[in-house]
Amino acid sequence: MAALAKLDRIDRRILACLQADGRITNQALAEQVALSPSACLARVRQLEKAGVIEGYGARLNPWRMEASLILFAEVWLKGHHPDGLARFEAEIADIPEIVEASYVSGPFDYLIKVVVPDMAAWIALSEGLVARDLGVDRVITHVLMKKTKRFTAYPIPDA
Repeated sequence: MAALAKLDRIDRRILACLQADGRITNQALAEQVALSPSACLARVRQLEKAGVIEGYGARLNPWRMEASLILFAEVWLKGHHPDGLARFEAEIADIPEIVEASYVSGPFDYLIKVVVPDMAAWIALSEGLVARDLGVDRVITHVLMKKTKRFTAYPIPDA
């Protein structure tokens, strides 16, 4: 695992600005954080190299597209051997409907976020997870009824 990046006040301001507007130009970013454009770009590149900035993208509204069912599922595995965990993670990485997966503490092992066109698609996918040789014991589903707060950014102390 890579060492944690030591972030100073300017790095934190850069991160806050980029989270608020990932399409900001380097010139505008440099002005907002009071750096020259070349110094600002060097800082951004260093934050990317250190893995603090993982990438850039657009936030999409799945309800404005063909995804009509979003759900969270608790996935319970039969065992907890590292090979079994790695096999499960590798398999779900190739399932595009599983848009997020987190290995968590508590009574279940993984919390996954799934986007599918309808309940029939989810039933087929979840039954497939249990039927395959992935060590899945059970899956408990929670259907997203309404998004009350959308993820927009991670908190950056003293940004």
